[in-house]
Amino acid sequence: MSQDKAMQTDAHTDLIIVGAGILGLATAFRAHQQGLSVRVIDRAERPVGSSIMNFGHACFTGQADAVQDVAMNARSGWTEAAQKTGLWAATSGTYIPAVTETEMQLLEEFANHRGSDQVKLMSHSEIANAIGNPDLKCLGGAHLPLDMRVNPREAAPRLAAWLESQGVIFNWRHEVKTVAGGRVDTNRKRYQAERIICCPNFWLTNLFPELADEHEVRVCTLQMALIERPTRIPKDIALFTGTSLARYDGFAGLPSAAALKQELRDSSPELVNCVANVMSTGIEEGLFIGDSHAYDLSPDPFLQEKTSNLLLDTACKYFGIKEPKVIQRWQGRYSDSTKTNLILEQPDSQTTVAVVASGIGMTLSFGIADLALQGTKPTELADF
Repeated sequence: MSQDKAMQTDAHTDLIIVGAGILGLATAFRAHQQGLSVRVIDRAERPVGSSIMNFGHACFTGQADAVQDVAMNARSGWTEAAQKTGLWAATSGTYIPAVTETEMQLLEEFANHRGSDQVKLMSHSEIANAIGNPDLKCLGGAHLPLDMRVNPREAAPRLAAWLESQGVIFNWRHEVKTVAGGRVDTNRKRYQAERIICCPNFWLTNLFPELADEHEVRVCTLQMALIERPTRIPKDIALFTGTSLARYDGFAGLPSAAALKQELRDSSPELVNCVANVMSTGIEEGLFIGDSHAYDLSPDPFLQEKTSNLLLDTACKYFGIKEPKVIQRWQGRYSDSTKTNLILEQPDSQTTVAVVASGIGMTLSFGIADLALQGTKPTELADF
C-alpha cells in the first residue's frame, strides 16, 4: 500500500505497532499469522536503525537457561519468516575457538551443561578448518549448531516489504508523540486500534520517560566494521571468541566463568577497557567485525580509531588475515538497561511496551514478539 493511500484512510485496525525495527516487524508477522489487522508506524522511511547495524547473528544457544524457551521460539520464527519472505537465513551455527586452557575448560563445562544437541566440542583441526584458517593456533573449540545467521541489511527491509504485500499497513515518516487508550498521535495524524504494542528501542526515553527512568534506560554504542572476506572463509560464518564467552549470560554461571574474566583482565586489559565482544559474521559482501560497548544517555557520534583497530587486529588473528581491507565503519546503537534485558510493561489496558534492553534484540525478536502479544512477562523471566 502506498504512503499516500495509507494517509487517506483512518481504517481502524486490531493492532497498531509503534516501531518498524526487527522486534516491531516480528510482532507484526506474528499478529498477521493470528489473523489480526495490523498497522505499523515508524519515524523513518524504511528500517535504518539498530536492526541493520548489527552482526545478523542469532545466538540462541548463548542465552541464559531461563530464556531458552523464548530463544527456541525465536528460532522457529526466524525459520518460518525466511521460508515465507525469502530472506537469507543460514543454519550454520557458531564456532568458538579456544586459545587458552581456561576457554577450553569453559566450553567443556558448557557442553556438559547443555548437551550435545546444543554444543559440539571440536578438535583444533576441525575448528581451524571450519573457520577457514588451518594455521589457527588453538587448543580446540566448540560449535553451537542451533544458532543462525541472517543478513541484517536485508532481513528487516525484506520482512517489512513482505508484510506490506500481505496487507499490513505501514505509515512511514510518522513520528509518534503520544500513545494511550488505543490511540496513537503522530506528527501527521491520529490513529486508533483495539490494542497498541510499542517497540521504540531507546526512543522509550521520549515516548515513555517514566518507564525509561524506572529501568535506567540508556544508549549502548558499538564500533563495527565490514571488511573484505577472503574466499577461504565461509560467507555464513559466525565466530565467537573468549570475550564472547565472558559476555553472554549462557556461560555466566559456569564454574570457569570467573576465571576467564580474570584471565582477560590480566592478558587483554585493552579489550576489557572498551568492553569488547570480539566476534565476526560473514555475508556475501564481506565480514562484519566488532564490537566495543559504551553507554550514555546522549552518546557522542565519534569513532575511536584506536578501538576500531584493536577490534580489527584481534579478530583478524583468528582468521589469519594479515592485511584487512576495510569497506565500511559505523557506530551501532541499541537500547540498554542496567536493571533488565527485557522491558515488558502495560501503561494502560490497551498498551504494551516491549523493549529488548541489551544486544540480543535480533536474536530473540520473534520470541519476544509472542510475549508482547500476550502482554505479560512470564514469572520465570522476572530476572531476565
